Amino acid sequence: MKDKITVIIPAYNIESLITKCVESVVKQDYPADLLEIIVVDDGSTDKTGQIIDELSNKYSNVHAYHKDNGGSSSARNLGLLHATGDYIGFVDSDDYVDPRMYSVLMSAAVSNEADMVQISRDEIDEDGNKLPDVVIPPIEPVTIKPKDHLRKLLMHTGDASFCTKLVKRSLFTDDMLFPEGELNEDFYLMIHMLERVNKLVILPQQYYHVFYRTGSNSRRKKEDKDYFPSVFTDIVRNSDVALELVKKSFPELEDIAKRFGFVQRLDYLLHIPVSKMTRDNDFYRSVVSYNRKNIIGIIKNSYLTKKQKAYLLILAIAPRSVRALHAKIRGL
Repeated sequence: MKDKITVIIPAYNIESLITKCVESVVKQDYPADLLEIIVVDDGSTDKTGQIIDELSNKYSNVHAYHKDNGGSSSARNLGLLHATGDYIGFVDSDDYVDPRMYSVLMSAAVSNEADMVQISRDEIDEDGNKLPDVVIPPIEPVTIKPKDHLRKLLMHTGDASFCTKLVKRSLFTDDMLFPEGELNEDFYLMIHMLERVNKLVILPQQYYHVFYRTGSNSRRKKEDKDYFPSVFTDIVRNSDVALELVKKSFPELEDIAKRFGFVQRLDYLLHIPVSKMTRDNDFYRSVVSYNRKNIIGIIKNSYLTKKQKAYLLILAIAPRSVRALHAKIRGL
């Protein structure tokens, strides 16, 4: 008998895209009676809640839940509370999936006896154009150890998203849920969960389609020069969490984890608007202070490129001037 899959879709003010998303999961070639779809309305103020109720009435395996707004993590965690599947998948409400995705993932999970399986992804813009791959798909299926996937994440060559994964339900426990109140939740949960995973299988098929739309939680509104999403602070905080985890469980990856922290701070400093680089911005000041205190570490870290080292060093010396010049060059 095949295993049951639960797919959880958190939804907030996404009335124009939620039907396409949900129906892409409904149309999977995996048996409908073994495919549970949980859609959680996270306190939407548009017609999203009404639409998912209609979808629930239309499809017997779609179940709608409603809650006060609390963010994607809290919506996912509510979905996990109601999930009855043996394996869990997630889809963001503005994305969509190929109809073969979950049958391919489940087949790989069973044949490899893997706790976690990953499909590859592509990125699509609002005009339907395929964007450059964020994560390069493997040529053929590969099986890697959890430590090796953590290494890939710390080197920015891996995929931390749970949306491209099928995960054994037993891995989600009371102390292993999505952290609520932050935007870098997938990375945080992934690096902790990897300690419990027996192996990860990565598949080459690009069956998960990420839709980049202006105004989504983690995608920058380019027309607003002062817009600075909190995800940039979350990724810095999580780099420190990753370093402590590595020191405890994977000490051989410590230099790579330090490199990760430097690069996350570089990303922060190359995106923060100059208007927010002020003396009363404590977090900004802590990032600059960290880089200044670790100049020797930056120079000696063999995993940083020469370009990364150069940027980190000049940003440590004159962050506002360098950021202003960088913004001018990029036309921001």
